[in-house]
Amino acid sequence: MTLGGGSRVVPEGELCPCDSTLPYAACCGPLVAGERLASTAEQLMRSRYTAYAVGEALHGWRTWHPATRPERVTPDPATTWTGLTVLRVEGGGEDDETGVVEFVARWREPSAGRGARTGELHEVSRFGRRAGRWLYVDGDVG
Repeated sequence: MTLGGGSRVVPEGELCPCDSTLPYAACCGPLVAGERLASTAEQLMRSRYTAYAVGEALHGWRTWHPATRPERVTPDPATTWTGLTVLRVEGGGEDDETGVVEFVARWREPSAGRGARTGELHEVSRFGRRAGRWLYVDGDVG
């Protein structure tokens, strides 16, 4: 899964890009900043989406399982992530060791001579715990 976005400061009080209806500072902000760990697989998935939406690719890299993580996570700075819908969650709770989160992430990017092009990334992501931390393992894009 490769997500992108330009780095930006999230203004105080702005809603979180993960579409939770909570302010960024009370939702994914502390996870993206490394101040707090996700307590569920869904929280981690939402924070990873948010990290790419605000241009914080380091969070995506550090929350990727080392067995499947690429050497580098390189977001496309031309891609703007415009919304997230969680479709399904299996397991991934506070007492689980594995979890699955199915989601659709919407994007927009410039298109040569045509304005903006839009699309969706539909993924079924797998998560696991390692040393008590939720990590993204891999996913099927469809």
